[in-house]
Amino acid sequence: MNRDESLLDLLEARTGIVCAVGAGGKKSLLQHLATTHPGRVAITATAFTTYSQEHLGFAVAIEEDEQLPARVASLDPLRSVAYACPGDKPGRRAGVSAATIERIHRDCGFAATYVKADGARMRMVKAPRDDEPALPPGCTTVVPILSARAIGEPLTQAIAHRVGHVERVAGLREGETITAEHLGRLLASPDGMMKATGQRCVVPLINMVVDEAREALARRAAEVALGISDRFDRVILACLARAERPLVSVVRR
Repeated sequence: MNRDESLLDLLEARTGIVCAVGAGGKKSLLQHLATTHPGRVAITATAFTTYSQEHLGFAVAIEEDEQLPARVASLDPLRSVAYACPGDKPGRRAGVSAATIERIHRDCGFAATYVKADGARMRMVKAPRDDEPALPPGCTTVVPILSARAIGEPLTQAIAHRVGHVERVAGLREGETITAEHLGRLLASPDGMMKATGQRCVVPLINMVVDEAREALARRAAEVALGISDRFDRVILACLARAERPLVSVVRR
């Protein structure tokens, strides 16, 4: 494996509307993609967010949904843009509708638009509820994310968002230890990270692979997922906290 391979290419994220779903690294991944892309891009969300993007150096637009297309169009056409709707609490921003994201992507000529398409409340794993993920119909690539740090931990609310959903999808009970096999099932299940992906390109990513021991566990989870689902042909192992060289390895079919 070439450790200098770009996540932009491995995740097929150079063009189109790219959505991150799951838990344990969506924000870090989207920011990495947006700041390493050589062209003009946008970053946004269809779900509530509790963070801002001003530190990226992008132009920022915070407006009500119906006003966002005109606001983004009025910005410097050479700058990348972070945009969202106002939230109902300080420091919180609301998601943008799928139709508005597609319109802005098309009309403003962005090379790629990066979208946080669900929430996880800072947990390491999750399984989606009935109305998740909120993928724009024009989404071209979905990157399901889970954290390798969850392996070996008990299934509790401290680790998992929506414990009951994780129980049903992964096949364990609250309080039981999460294994690599459980993580693989979450990644591959049509009721887990594959939910609503349709025929879109899917490239899963396991984050927080911090050392060789964790890499071995993440690799096992990736192999399980590849054995269950034919929706993807590779799983990316990464440590997004290492901003300069986040790629750890690629597990292929």
